[in-house]
Amino acid sequence: MPQPSQAALEMIRQLIAFDTTSRNSNLELIHFVRDYLAGLGVESELIQGDDKEKANLFATLGPTDRPGIALSGHTDVVPIDGQEWDSDPWTVMEQGGKLYGRGTCDMKSFVAVALAHAQRFLEAEPKTPIHYCFSYDEEVGCLGVRPMLKRLAAREIRPIMAIVGEPTDMKVINAHKGKLSYRCHVRGLECHSSLAPTGVNAIEYAARLIGKLMEMAERKAKGGPFDQEYDIPHTTVHTGIISGGTALNIVPKDCYFDFEFRTLPEESEAALLEEVQDYAVSVLEPAMQRIDPDSGFRFEFLSSFPGLDTPGDHEVVQLAKALTGANATSKVAFGTEAGLFSQHDMPAVICGPGSIEQAHKPNEFVTLEQVALCEAFMERLAERVSAG
Repeated sequence: MPQPSQAALEMIRQLIAFDTTSRNSNLELIHFVRDYLAGLGVESELIQGDDKEKANLFATLGPTDRPGIALSGHTDVVPIDGQEWDSDPWTVMEQGGKLYGRGTCDMKSFVAVALAHAQRFLEAEPKTPIHYCFSYDEEVGCLGVRPMLKRLAAREIRPIMAIVGEPTDMKVINAHKGKLSYRCHVRGLECHSSLAPTGVNAIEYAARLIGKLMEMAERKAKGGPFDQEYDIPHTTVHTGIISGGTALNIVPKDCYFDFEFRTLPEESEAALLEEVQDYAVSVLEPAMQRIDPDSGFRFEFLSSFPGLDTPGDHEVVQLAKALTGANATSKVAFGTEAGLFSQHDMPAVICGPGSIEQAHKPNEFVTLEQVALCEAFMERLAERVSAG
């Protein structure tokens, strides 16, 4: 079994030690990367959005007068709250051929391997530059990468393609679903529960609309459309959070719930949302407003990201297949920043170490073999860009 280098392992340990849970700043990690690259003579550009406590990092290894290949990864991780870990999530533990720690899989190991190979990329004297694109707040809606991509898209010289290193077991992924998420606020009319028919129960009307979402989910699961190349071959509809009410003997005035659509590329999230909103307004609200004209539904946008559907014969797909030795590509249900890169005329694929099955879980891990395979990928990339 191939083994990773000590340089890669040490970089993974250093990046995991930064608690970059999305609610926290990532600047300490970003400044570490900036200083590390500066030590190699590489200048970094920090790109911030509205949140000045966080930053993206963009750096170019090689010539700056021509476009190159972006290696992209997010620096934030999901919370450990409520999870039972057998080790310190912020200190890498190596055991049984695995590296345990928050972010080892999703997705600091890819970022670390890319950084550990910076010196090798420079020594290769690349004809085609390597661009590092490291972002923040991917885990809360692919938010941070947007100001970076907007700035890059306005430049004459920018990446011509991107490899996003989310965990794929180092398989080449050329398509993923899009996502649209909303919060639905339900306003009712409170009263004593003994007089329930004179009130408008916000929880019950929320439940009716959630029932509509369930019906839509079942319809998609039974009737499609389908794409069997995906692990979940149809569009999914999901409700994940609900909150409402104050006491059992009070008809609840307020309730809210969060829901999402994850769609195949050929389906419209907007059309699905319109179906939900139409049902709320035309079917449910009339009954509510016969009791209280001020009751009803309000929809609040939460987040979205586009799907990815890079043609199998595209240059970036062929490059990734050559770097991994793969003969085929796959599609996945989970989302990434890759669709946003493609929207900004930087066609993308997804390929990185680790399995998505380990992401977001307690005792998250990546195997040493996966890290070594990622290093082999980077070595082949160094050879490729040195040849032009």
